[in-house]
Amino acid sequence: MNKKRGLELFLWILSIFFASQIYSSINGPIKFNKVKNERYAIVINRLKDIRIAQIAHKDVKGYYANNFDELVSFIDNGLFTLIEEKDSSYLAYDRIYRIDMLKEVRIVRELGKVSVKDSLFKYNESYKQMAFIPIKGKEDERFSISADIIDKNGYEAHVFEVKVKKDVILYDQNKDLLKQENKVISVDGVNGSEIVLGSMTEVSTSGNWPTIFDANKK
Repeated sequence: MNKKRGLELFLWILSIFFASQIYSSINGPIKFNKVKNERYAIVINRLKDIRIAQIAHKDVKGYYANNFDELVSFIDNGLFTLIEEKDSSYLAYDRIYRIDMLKEVRIVRELGKVSVKDSLFKYNESYKQMAFIPIKGKEDERFSISADIIDKNGYEAHVFEVKVKKDVILYDQNKDLLKQENKVISVDGVNGSEIVLGSMTEVSTSGNWPTIFDANKK
């Protein structure tokens, strides 16, 4: 009788163990994906702020910033020039045809200047932290940023790139699932081992994330 009860207890413990393993195998990836998508969205929103700032920097200065100190300083102190453009025309005497002919011109007039900070971020001071990874436990780590001029079919093109490794974003998650995530190649996933904005080899200000994350664009 004792042996029978011992066997029943052993089988009961074994059943609980296998049930917990099955539960973990199902619930683990679900929890991982939930955390992953939440953190990716936070990081991508910050990258979108960086993109806005970089495009403005190039519009005003003619090139992209290659460090965050320069980019933040530009937002604090930079100015956009407001211009008005309109088409016009006038009659001018043509000596060849000996008649007045209509000439078309484009008139450009400067209207004034406006603060970059007020135009892009208004009262939001979050841009001052744009260099840092917005994930709890990793707030002191920075995005990697670079900028350069590349030759593109004989044309000098300005490019920039900002990126962060998935290992940093998901540092406290299941290592096996993280290893799988680093190998993702999918139309609805963030491909590769990093979240990347821009490119150092192509003329692009896009990110390597799927459009689902752009639905939350600020």
